[in-house]
Amino acid sequence: MDLFRLDEKTAVVTGAGSGIGRAIAQVFADHGAAVWVVDRDHPAADSTVAQIRAAGGRAQAAHADVSSESEVAALARQTGPADILVNNAGIGHVGTLLETTAADLDRLYAVNVRGVFNCCKVFVPALLARGRGSVIQIASIGGVVAVRERLAYTTTKFAVVGLTKALALDHSHTGVRFNCICPGRVETPFVRQRLAEYPDPELAYRAMASTQLNGRMARPDEVAAAALYLAADVSAMVTGSNLLIDGGWSAGK
Repeated sequence: MDLFRLDEKTAVVTGAGSGIGRAIAQVFADHGAAVWVVDRDHPAADSTVAQIRAAGGRAQAAHADVSSESEVAALARQTGPADILVNNAGIGHVGTLLETTAADLDRLYAVNVRGVFNCCKVFVPALLARGRGSVIQIASIGGVVAVRERLAYTTTKFAVVGLTKALALDHSHTGVRFNCICPGRVETPFVRQRLAEYPDPELAYRAMASTQLNGRMARPDEVAAAALYLAADVSAMVTGSNLLIDGGWSAGK
């Protein structure tokens, strides 16, 4: 018996055009879910859908900027009710207080926090009415411990963790669960692109991975496996939690 089957469940995954979001959409489809692949990048979303369908899974593309309340409302009308919502879409910024403008902070807040709020606002009421479902936020190790030169990013990811705990508390005993996944550094296509810009990409990789006790970055599929666990009924006792996929980064904090 496969405890992680998602048959007859519909999942909405934001930021699923690449990286962690794509890996989550793929593993959900592999385990029987019908997946809405959401991304503001139309070709990226379509590419993820094509990969899922080529593997025999069920997926459809939807295009939305999660920071836009109206676009998220339109998204919910397009997808209909979902059993699983994964708020993965997010952006970053490098800088200390002295290197961060108010506009930088507002830009990150709009996507990383308001985007999660917008999606929960339109999808959660239907979950509550049905008395079941799983909402998963992809936060960050930066939502648990401060990360150097990531002031705006750390601020928004702490907010996502707090928002998730508040949702779990407010809606306990409803059958709907709210959890975070907090990855450390993950070797996504975006990170590989950044590494390629360094004179010595291998040295840059080792430096970036050095915060993690096992000396390497996580793979997107390793984060996706955690999302599968939280989406499946086998995790029925898990709500209001932060699942750390950080290679031990936070162990000494």
